[in-house]
Amino acid sequence: MKPPTQGNRPAGRPPGKRPPGPDAGRHAPHAPAGPPRPPHEGARPFAQRGEAEPRGHAPGGAIYLYGLHPVAAALANPQRRLRRLMLTEEGEAALAAHLPPPWPQSHERVDRGRLDQMLGRDAVHQGMAVLADPLPQPALTALLERPGPVLVLDQVTDPRNVGAILRSAAAFAVAGVIVQDRHAPEETGALARAASGALETVPMIRAVNLARTLVALKAAGLWTVGLAADAKMLRGTELAGRRVALVLGSEGVGLRRLTRDTCDEVAGLAMRGTMESLNVSAAATVALYELSRPA
Repeated sequence: MKPPTQGNRPAGRPPGKRPPGPDAGRHAPHAPAGPPRPPHEGARPFAQRGEAEPRGHAPGGAIYLYGLHPVAAALANPQRRLRRLMLTEEGEAALAAHLPPPWPQSHERVDRGRLDQMLGRDAVHQGMAVLADPLPQPALTALLERPGPVLVLDQVTDPRNVGAILRSAAAFAVAGVIVQDRHAPEETGALARAASGALETVPMIRAVNLARTLVALKAAGLWTVGLAADAKMLRGTELAGRRVALVLGSEGVGLRRLTRDTCDEVAGLAMRGTMESLNVSAAATVALYELSRPA
């Protein structure tokens, strides 16, 4: 489209000046940070104006983790590459009480409004956030070297559900969680917040073909059990002595047909009340408890 000429330029506007567009007043995205700084005991002063990132978006493929337990767990995880640590005065005191310094990343002193701007006002950040790279994904063979059952999620897409499942997995000493690659959430602050630190301790891998992954788990000696409301009751005592891979489907749809047919067996939860089903994260917790019962 041709630029406006002098004849059609609105009166009162000098040549070369354009009216402010819809993005006027917004901050430019923050440039990706360099490699982590060596730890030190001091804090940087308040960040300079003009450095604000778009709300909820991190630069350069990194993610924001926020809240006491996710931040403390990330700082304690040597596999997590850290870029920035941002703390309010209150957040610094709370983090120091939970995880005494020195920390592997130097911190910047910010105010609460700054964190609200970066993360969104709905983010319960407790005065702290860390900018970090996503965790490296382990191989399936490395996951299976860890003891304990395995959880397999068939197209569970809600990040808060996946985070809550990771938290239960940590509580019941699960070896790892396998998700379907195309229909599972990426690592996000919301997922990490729901996991309450478990994202740093429970390996999570993404599988392109879940049915083939179940076959691989069976070849490695695991007994695959799909969870479905219309199946016989899950009894942990009957599975004593077996290493189990527990397979859970998405809410509403449940297990896909091929996933269900690939499992060694399908079982349900004993519910004597009026509800027909549970939220998938609640179902995972109940099933893991049942598997952990002594014979």
